[in-house]
Amino acid sequence: MNDTTKRRTALWLVLLAAAGTFALTMGVRQSMGLFLSPLNTSTGLGVASISLAFAFGQLWWGLTQPFAGAMADRVGAGRVLITGALLVALGTFITPFMTTTWGLVFAIGVLAAGGAGMAGPAVLMSATMRMIDPARRGLATGIVNAGGSFGQFALAPVAAALILSTGWASAMQVMAVLVLLCLPAAWVLRGNSMQSAPAGEKPVGTREAVRAALHHKGFLLLAAGFFVCGFHVAFLATHLPGVVAACGLSAQWGGWALAMLGLFNIVGSIGIGWAVGRWRMKSLLSLIYAARGIGVLLFLLAPKTGPVVLVFAAFMGLTFLSTVPPTAGLVAKFFGTANMATLFGMVMLTHQVGGFLGAWLGGTVFERTGTYDWVWYIDIVLAAGAALLHLPIREERPRRSALAAAS
Repeated sequence: MNDTTKRRTALWLVLLAAAGTFALTMGVRQSMGLFLSPLNTSTGLGVASISLAFAFGQLWWGLTQPFAGAMADRVGAGRVLITGALLVALGTFITPFMTTTWGLVFAIGVLAAGGAGMAGPAVLMSATMRMIDPARRGLATGIVNAGGSFGQFALAPVAAALILSTGWASAMQVMAVLVLLCLPAAWVLRGNSMQSAPAGEKPVGTREAVRAALHHKGFLLLAAGFFVCGFHVAFLATHLPGVVAACGLSAQWGGWALAMLGLFNIVGSIGIGWAVGRWRMKSLLSLIYAARGIGVLLFLLAPKTGPVVLVFAAFMGLTFLSTVPPTAGLVAKFFGTANMATLFGMVMLTHQVGGFLGAWLGGTVFERTGTYDWVWYIDIVLAAGAALLHLPIREERPRRSALAAAS
């Protein structure tokens, strides 16, 4: 085997490990919306209370990412990924035994979501960028991101079928066991991001990196836009089956809508990953957010039939997580990859603050008004704001990096 073949094999092994891990953790998390109604029927807690558990999970998933990133930067991604996968499996497995709101918050919101945060994009994107040459990073992050989408596409119909055939409790526990399949990937992705500092250059510490990021205008605008992404994604992931049900359609349409969301996000993620090396990343992000707002507006005006729902889910899928490659790319462009897991984790935190509001408001507004319309209106306004926020970002890299200036 020559050197070129060895490098190509190593590249695809890294991508398979990272994308496979994201597929399992994201696939399980994004399928949880299918369990909202059965959980409500079983516990009688109400949609708003159960939505609180899902919303807290969105927030906690984000809160864990900067810390998981810092741990990965120091002790290595492999150890963090193993811990995260075990926590996702444990939290998902014990959820059927929880009969109170706080029990669900602990199982879904703390254990499962926290574990998914540790085995989430901050650690996975950082490990991928560390192990792949800069020229291929855009497409590589798109492929890893597409892994999460493929997990949703593959596991949402499986979860829906299991609910119908074995009951929701057994279905959830089967999903918990499936997460453990990603454990071998931790060995492939072992190592830490401090190893990516250029030879002869002293690595910048975590505190210095965070301080520089908080004083960087482009980073702050990027984080604000990602807040909007979180609102949109969490609302869809948690409440799309409910939206489908409110349209008078069967539960199977909800499962297939989630699957279409995941399937077309594969296309969107890989396409955006390819585009990252050819167009300005801030322009791509503005386009994605504007497209989301237009898509929601057209859905509100359209008749609510099964095919319309699937077309809407497919269109939203193209924009669903396609924000991740250009967002991660801009963070790396601003500061390099030495503290990538920590800094991208910070951006993911703002994403999940938005996710908390999207998941929680969805349930609260529906319970009080009997419709999701007002959440859609908010989503349109936020999407327009995010499209404008990215325009002032300066992509050109200064001669002295922000981190070097800060230190």
